[in-house]
Amino acid sequence: MKAKRTHRDKEFKFKVAIEAIKGEKQIAELAAEFKVHPQQITEWKKELLEKGPELFSSKAESDVKKIEKEREQLYKTIGHQQVRIDWLKKTLGISRIPGEED
Repeated sequence: MKAKRTHRDKEFKFKVAIEAIKGEKQIAELAAEFKVHPQQITEWKKELLEKGPELFSSKAESDVKKIEKEREQLYKTIGHQQVRIDWLKKTLGISRIPGEED
């Protein structure tokens, strides 16, 4: 029977990664203390060091990226809908739909 996976919360991961970054104890010591595999601690530490600068970036930057991604998705959806409308017009032999603007 397989061992059940343990899911750690973000606060725990952050605490362990900070301890690893401090360097006061070796990774093996931290692994024994927190009952986590040494490789996992190394990955959390690496992730914290890579994503740390994002913590201090302005919220506006992330909002702009989110809005641009949303806009791109909406344009894709509109384009797809337009293709379907054009296909339906052609299939049904409709040249103009009442109430549609040109």
